[in-house]
Amino acid sequence: MQKQTGFMPIRTILIPLVHEGPGIHTLDSARHFDAEIILVGVVVVPPDQSLSMGAASARSLRRLLRIFGKDPRVTAKSQVIVEYEPWNRLSKLVQDEKPDLLLLDFDAHLKALRVSASDVLVRPPCDVALIRGKISSKPKQVLVPMRGGPHAELAFRVGLGLERKGVTTLHIRRTDDTKAEVDAPFKGLDRVLRQMPEVAKQFEVTDDAAQVILNHAKGKDAIILGTTSQPVTSSASLGFVADHILHEADCPVIAVKSGRPLPYDAYDEIAGVDAISILVDKWFGENTFHADEFSRLREEVELKQSQGLTISLALPALNEEETVGNVVRMMKRELMEKAPLLDEIVLIDSNSTDRTREIAEAEGVPVYIHQQLLKRFGARRGKGDALWKSLLVTKSDIIIWIDTDIVNIHPRFVYGIVGPLLRNPQIQFVKGYYRRPLKVGTKMQAGGGGRVTELTARPLLNLFYPELSGVVQPLSGEYGGRREALEQATFYSGYGVETGLLIDVYERYGLNAIAQVDLLERIHHNQHLEALSKMSFAIIQTVMHKLEKRFGGAALEDVNRSMKLIRHDKSGRYFLDVEEIAERPRPPMVEVDEYLEMRKIMHETDKTV
Repeated sequence: MQKQTGFMPIRTILIPLVHEGPGIHTLDSARHFDAEIILVGVVVVPPDQSLSMGAASARSLRRLLRIFGKDPRVTAKSQVIVEYEPWNRLSKLVQDEKPDLLLLDFDAHLKALRVSASDVLVRPPCDVALIRGKISSKPKQVLVPMRGGPHAELAFRVGLGLERKGVTTLHIRRTDDTKAEVDAPFKGLDRVLRQMPEVAKQFEVTDDAAQVILNHAKGKDAIILGTTSQPVTSSASLGFVADHILHEADCPVIAVKSGRPLPYDAYDEIAGVDAISILVDKWFGENTFHADEFSRLREEVELKQSQGLTISLALPALNEEETVGNVVRMMKRELMEKAPLLDEIVLIDSNSTDRTREIAEAEGVPVYIHQQLLKRFGARRGKGDALWKSLLVTKSDIIIWIDTDIVNIHPRFVYGIVGPLLRNPQIQFVKGYYRRPLKVGTKMQAGGGGRVTELTARPLLNLFYPELSGVVQPLSGEYGGRREALEQATFYSGYGVETGLLIDVYERYGLNAIAQVDLLERIHHNQHLEALSKMSFAIIQTVMHKLEKRFGGAALEDVNRSMKLIRHDKSGRYFLDVEEIAERPRPPMVEVDEYLEMRKIMHETDKTV
């Protein structure tokens, strides 16, 4: 998946281009969105003429559509609608095309299509926007008034699509509103807005919402507002406030209505539920990268050096003698000798019983057994403990971890993770993702792998941390971050470490501090079903611990930490085998005295060099 350039909340906009009628000015306004524009030709035949009389107009319109279609952002449909009253045909085409937004000129389109605003808004074929006025230049300041509900969410999306950095939201409350009435529809949007510092936020209590909006609109380039908050089966048009703003505003106005068929009594119950998608879409568009963006290693090295940063690669390992040598050799050759992107490579071993440590030492990298580090904390099994202790034995400002069982090892697994950290100082943590073909014997099955991610991790994040629902592979073993963020994080000792770190960084720094990178394809040794079950059990514990911290109180007892594994013997008899799988947290490394002393020594050494 290539990086999407910028946030595109509205990705496709459909505009009817009416012969000798509206469409061109609407197209000019739509060009200010970073979206694909679909043009549909419409010929409206007078009721006293035969439809065949529209053939010449259709030919003329197709020529015009071909001209507009030369714009790479415009898709011009070759089929032209020729009708007396084309709205029903147009609605069917819109339903088939499924655009994100149907954009109509409030006066000209409705008149030319012989349809009323009520007809359009009773059962809109998709999300609809009615625009009055032409947006002739790129807007710099956009006002989005809102109370809550699905139409406010759509207005916010349209506003962000029109101008990402100049949006001002105006939360309006009536003087007789109770707190509960205000909070219910606005709760979801407020959750999003609190995480978007680039959006200016204003609040007004008034019984004359239209006039307050007009006052706040002075100096703005456009107003985006939702229509009246009522079900799509209502016969009402836009509502008093929207109608008044459309007729009185000095700047262009876009009034929107959601196409979601919601019953009236469900509005307050689910108001704001979909608002979180605004935040996630924005994050995905801006913070999703592709490893190829960072393949010019000379540029990456220059960026690193210009910022005075150092980078460590820590390799966790347990019995990886088949692959560890190739991983170390490639990273040393490509990212230390040919291009000095890495300043050090260390192996953090989990007490391997094969030749893993000997192979790594022969390649000339420092090797540590994590169970022998920080002995006063006791030795625990698990990758998480190895990652936590790698902070103690690495020196650099940025720490990257990749697994040592990667068969198709490539430098992109490292420079892909490093790239976003070098380009954006706000980013604290970067996750890799990739296609994970499943190797079965000597054959490769496409689409396999990642079972715990899809069956456990992503459902839990969607349920309890929906802001993280855009992370493609939260459990990937290729990730990294800035030391100052990692040393303040809680590390879980086992399989829950990736989930715990992701939640920790999000809770401390916010969603925009996290990025993800497409690392193409990763081939590795897949685990059997019982191991995946244990992994899921540990991840569920981790999320429960985080929720305990959020809500207070303990939900897990020690008895919950033992997993009953179902086994059977050679005779086919089933029995239970109990295994303790306890995901226990390690304290933030910045609270560990030995770590602080080590950092002090390193700092003093650096000053004398």
